Amino acid sequence: MAFKKSKVIKYTFLILFTLFMLYPLIWLFLGSVKPNNEIFTPGGILPSKWLWSNYIKGWFAIPGYSFGVFFWNTLKLVFFVVIGTVISTTMAGYAFARLKFPFQKTLFAILMGTLMLPQQVLLVPRYVLYSTLGWVNSYKPLTIPAFAAQFAGAFFIYLMVQFIRGIPRELDEAAIVDGCGHFRIFCNIILPNCKPAIFSIGLFSFMWSWNDFLNQLLYINDVGSFTISLGLRMFLDNAAAVSWGSLFAMSILSLVPLAILFFFAQRFFVEGIATTGVKG
Repeated sequence: MAFKKSKVIKYTFLILFTLFMLYPLIWLFLGSVKPNNEIFTPGGILPSKWLWSNYIKGWFAIPGYSFGVFFWNTLKLVFFVVIGTVISTTMAGYAFARLKFPFQKTLFAILMGTLMLPQQVLLVPRYVLYSTLGWVNSYKPLTIPAFAAQFAGAFFIYLMVQFIRGIPRELDEAAIVDGCGHFRIFCNIILPNCKPAIFSIGLFSFMWSWNDFLNQLLYINDVGSFTISLGLRMFLDNAAAVSWGSLFAMSILSLVPLAILFFFAQRFFVEGIATTGVKG
């Protein structure tokens, strides 16, 4: 009896704590189906009238464009960022973990030092560089640097270095005896054993690129090339009344791909982080 009572208390606490943590998301969802004049009015959290039409109005709220365009633009951008980040950071991680080259420790120390560098101080020099190259108002400033491990590259490279260092070197030595070079060792031995870390890097880069607003605001000017973050920003027009219900509805839809991806890949995500921490 005492065992059942403690179990009830435990589950009651967990449910209440979960509801407390999810309250902002619940509030956002209920706000997406409320009339505009009820959203910020003190009182009950439930809407007096469920306006599912906010989702349709929000989808077509931007004249000349639907939110499908912004979703497609975001998917294209995120795809290249994830591919570029995974390729560049795994190769860099292998180089620092397995190869010997001049100034290796110094370069790795400098790389780790960049983790402490605020990204805001790089905004102006980056913009000047990309403007000189003629990349502004395109996806090039957001995708091409990812192939050079520039999208949170230092953190991801550190993650890969720690993971690769946990793989026994005897596997490399056996492959060298069989006549393999570094490229075959990297492709046939290192990459298959790094799946959890690669999934973690892919998930992180997907989430950060999907949610990025500042960089996309800096480099994309054409409405037809806008991503979801910039599309949501267009609801906030100072010269007109804001349709908060439609804005919240599109915000909820923008979270759906992230939630789906996380639930399908959370096993790899948790395994990658945990294994990297243990082996590091």
